Amino acid sequence: MRNAALVFFALTAPLSAAPVTLLALGDSLTEGYGLPPEDGIVPQLQKWLAAHGTEAAVLNAGVSGDTTAGGVSRLDWSLTPDVQAVMVNLGGNDMLRGLDPALSRANLDAILAGIEARHLPVLLVSLRAPSNYGPEYQAKFDAMFAELAQARGAMLATPYFDPLMTPKGLLDPALMQADGIHPNAKGVLALLPVLGPQVQALLAQVK
Repeated sequence: MRNAALVFFALTAPLSAAPVTLLALGDSLTEGYGLPPEDGIVPQLQKWLAAHGTEAAVLNAGVSGDTTAGGVSRLDWSLTPDVQAVMVNLGGNDMLRGLDPALSRANLDAILAGIEARHLPVLLVSLRAPSNYGPEYQAKFDAMFAELAQARGAMLATPYFDPLMTPKGLLDPALMQADGIHPNAKGVLALLPVLGPQVQALLAQVK
């Protein structure tokens, strides 16, 4: 009887959940530009998720200098069969190059459509254009993220740089690399209390 009870327990005990595979599709902000590999957002996000009860394998599909067009061109081969959810963080290089927001919007829509076709949950990380691009450009660029997320049924993340801002609405130099564009290791850690729970909510959708 004792052996039978042990067998029953072994068969009915809950199995450890396998890590969820998250594809992080992005540019240098995702790749971890200027940082030791272990300090980039991808390994730090995976570490944060584990510490908060979500086992995940976060795949780094960040390419420095990539635009939304680049994201479209490599989407299909990035969506390997093991991918169960996607985080998209693209658009910053489009803005830096002054590309028409309508073009960026079309590319992001194509990316979201491709992910939707695979029936994968997706988190779209938004960005804000600085005021020096002019009010018309700024309005179109800033609005496209929320509008696309709503149209495609994607989750929308807080604008990427918001946790790195001072009370005056400027990027905190203590959290940024010398180029003023990329977060330093301390900045990456400052992103996690905001981005981490949103990624955790995304992964909770994986079936």
